[in-house]
Amino acid sequence: MRSTTPENETEKTVGKGAAKTIGVGIIGSGKIALANHVPGVGLCANARITALCDSNPQLLKEAGTHVPGAALCPDFHELLRRDDVQAVIISTPNFLHAEIALAAIAAGKHVLCEKPIAMNLAESRHMYQAAEAAKVRHMAAFTYRFVPAMRYMHHLVTDGAIGRPYHFRANRFQDWGDRGLGWRQTRKLAGTGEMGDMLSHRIDYGHLLIGPIQRLAADWRIFVPHRGGKPADVDDWIAILARFKHDVSGVLESSKLTTGRGEGAGSQDYCEVNGEAGSLVFYLQKPLELLRGKKGGASLETVPVPREFQTWPGSPRDPADGDPLVTFRWDQDVEFITAISEDRPCRPSFREGCQVQAVMDTAAAAAEEGLWLDVPQVD
Repeated sequence: MRSTTPENETEKTVGKGAAKTIGVGIIGSGKIALANHVPGVGLCANARITALCDSNPQLLKEAGTHVPGAALCPDFHELLRRDDVQAVIISTPNFLHAEIALAAIAAGKHVLCEKPIAMNLAESRHMYQAAEAAKVRHMAAFTYRFVPAMRYMHHLVTDGAIGRPYHFRANRFQDWGDRGLGWRQTRKLAGTGEMGDMLSHRIDYGHLLIGPIQRLAADWRIFVPHRGGKPADVDDWIAILARFKHDVSGVLESSKLTTGRGEGAGSQDYCEVNGEAGSLVFYLQKPLELLRGKKGGASLETVPVPREFQTWPGSPRDPADGDPLVTFRWDQDVEFITAISEDRPCRPSFREGCQVQAVMDTAAAAAEEGLWLDVPQVD
């Protein structure tokens, strides 16, 4: 299928020079695509969404109303054949990620994939190696790296503000009760439950702030074996006890059954790092501030996030405009498009996706075997 894009729409002015518009195809046109990726690509002057794909006709039709003029493709192969698609965003159920990503890479498309990027480490390595060999840009959608407070926390830790780190801990507590989760409650479609859905982001927090996890022990449970009247065979609670590089300790926990805590951005998303000179505390609910403790202090003080950390480099977004619990998510698409334009690696890439998958695979094995296990390292 040939692109029908008019010639006067194929180039736009970007900064001081001119560049061809990057055509973006979104595969999987549900809630995440509409909430995060459509407005995110919309921030990019040198990109536009040229095609949408979903196997559900109703979802595809609804998505089309949000992106007038985009081609509607019921099959991802059809989208990948389009000449007006140079990059794809994959927001499908997890079991389809690797198949679609590898097909996109083979077609020479740049790829942004929702997390977890694959069902296991072997799949994620294949994706990473294929993308590197094809010299296409590749990105894992660890959205919460783009929270201003997390960006500032990373800066402070790497700048030595807390000295040598001792402890890392993170948790995600929500109350989803026994409601149905669709494909996310089925192992053959999702791979894991709470671990892949929510704890994967917190694992990435640890990698971003501290470095690779080297050894771990884990436990998980299925407390609610039926959701929405259908079987649920994935974890709804997961905990990891970790040892990072440089002997930093780690505790990570995530649950869908912390009764009374609610859902979404209003529920607890917490991360803390303690070091020899101080501590830093992050709450997602406060995306524009951190809590900071200093050696010898008796309490934590609130520290506002400086303006330069409130948006991703190159993002035209005004941090004062809109809900800060929502708008930071759009910056990940800015990073994807900018990396393509500048022909440089995306941050985070499939490499970071592989690193998280290595921890998840090891945690699953450790939980089943009741052992401390070494985590495979990803080069």
